[in-house]
This record gives sequence, C-alpha cells and structure tokens, in this order.
Amino acid sequence: MSSSIPILNLQNFLHGSPTQRQHFVTTLGQSLETIGFFALENHDIDAQLIRSAYNAATDFFTLPETIKQRYERPDIHRQRGFTCFGQEHAKDSTAPDLKEFWHVGREKELANPWPEEVPHFQTSMSRLYQQLEHCAMHVLRACADYLDLPNGFFDAEAIEGKSILRILHYPPIPENMASQSLRAAPHEDINLITLLCESTGPGLELLQTDGSWLAIESLPGQIIVDTGDMLQALSNGVFKSTTHRVINPDHGQPQKQPIDKADSKFSPNEDHRFSLPFFMHPRSDFDLTPLPSCIKRTGGRPKFPSQTAGQYLKQRLEEIGLA
Repeated sequence: MSSSIPILNLQNFLHGSPTQRQHFVTTLGQSLETIGFFALENHDIDAQLIRSAYNAATDFFTLPETIKQRYERPDIHRQRGFTCFGQEHAKDSTAPDLKEFWHVGREKELANPWPEEVPHFQTSMSRLYQQLEHCAMHVLRACADYLDLPNGFFDAEAIEGKSILRILHYPPIPENMASQSLRAAPHEDINLITLLCESTGPGLELLQTDGSWLAIESLPGQIIVDTGDMLQALSNGVFKSTTHRVINPDHGQPQKQPIDKADSKFSPNEDHRFSLPFFMHPRSDFDLTPLPSCIKRTGGRPKFPSQTAGQYLKQRLEEIGLA
C-alpha cells in the first residue's frame, strides 16, 4: 500500500483508549477530507470468507454466457443479479467499461436471484454482505464523530439503506475493444462510503490534485475505504469524493494475485481480475441537503443541491447505463 494512503486500525476505534479512538476519528476525517481514501486493518471481515467469495465468483463467471444472462434483471435497473460485459460506462463516457458483475442487495427490498449452478454463491455472498455492512456502520459512526454529528446519525441508514455488494469480474481485454475503453473509466462512487475488499490483482488508481494518477494496491488483510458522492454532498464537500479508475493490465509486468482464489479454470496466460466493493447507500428518502454545520465549516454557502438519495441514485444510474 502506498504511504500516501493512511492505514487505520478499526480496533482502535472500537476498543481503544479515548486517545486512540480520537486519533482514529481525526485521521479518518483528515484522510477523507484531503485524499478521499484510506486503508483499514483489523476490520473483523473474515479472510476465509473473502477467499470463499472469490471462489464462488470464479465458479459463476466461468459459466456460459447463456446461463449468466438468465440472471440479468434490466427491469429493476440491474440492482440485483447479473450485469453483462460492457453494459456499464462511466458518467460522461461513451466507451463501455470492460467488466461484468453481480449485485447483491438487501432482501427486504428486492429478492436476490441466486445462481443455481453455484450453490455456495449465496452463502458466501450473503455472509460477506452482512460483515461488510457491519464494518461500514462503524466507519460511518467515525465519520459522524468527525463532523460533530450525533453518534447514531447514520445508524438507520446503515440498517435500512439500499446498500449493494458488487462482485466484479474483469476478463482479458478483447482485441476488438475500443482503444479508449478501460476496465473502469475514471469515475466517482455514487453512495455514502465504499468498502473495497483486497482485489485479485492491481489496476486501481486514484486521481491526485496535480492531475497525476496514484496506484493503490491493498495488502492482504486490508480494506480500502473511500468517500462517495452522497457523503460529499451531505458534508458540503468536507469529505472528498475522489475520481478513480481501474486501468487495463500491462502485459509487460507480472500480474500479482494476493488472493488465493480457485482460478484454475482460467488459462495462466490470461489476465483476469476480481474485486468485491461494498457500496453503503442510505434509504431512498434520506435528505442529501448539505448540513448547516458543514456549510458553516466550508465557507457559509451550500455547494450541492437539495435532493434525496433516491433522486440522486436514479439520476446516476441513468448516466452510467444501468437505468
């Protein structure tokens, strides 16, 4: 992990001394304020569960296209189940992203389809969703502390929100793909915060203030956390939603594989990348109007419009080709 990205120990927030807890909150807030990213260690996400999830993802994405497409749900804007390769594109980009993925969400809102061909997929992804949601709640409580909000300000959103676990597969780059297409073109996340489990290979980069790109590579046992647009708007820009991308593999460099996944179904000469981002979303009726305390903190004027999370999500899904 680059030294430019702070590394925080979640146990210092949960069980540390008052000094350790305050240091965690301060470092988290300053990281999201200046960089928009940090890495989290000792987060209580089961490492074996992450490996099991990647194994299940491998088993699903090696299925024939005709089988995978049975689980695509355009009627619900692909917020559950499978999304085919090239369907999504970044905002303001016409080139398709070079990826396919699966969405897992809260069962209370919409039923999750589960691939019958991969029986352990449901168990692994459901358990991982629960653990990531629990971890994200702690991170949001630390965000609330930094913004001088009540400790439980985000709790209802964490428990009842529209959060999504995305299981991403970046297959080898097709020879006929447009030259400007990337695995994930430059974009910002839509949601409150994102928790990104360690991926199976490099490629993630974030845009720095000088216009250069910084490669971010999580080490085993780390989760990368970044601010989404919704939290940026609510905080009136106190927290920064940073542009990031996933670049195509450099065939002149060896591809690292930090996750011990069951990838024997793929040719060793092919460049496959998997990742597991968890997008923490609030409820649809959550008001994203900048908070008065944050407006005061950022110059006295609102920088973002008044709208609900549902309105903003609908707008962004249309912009990226999912609605």
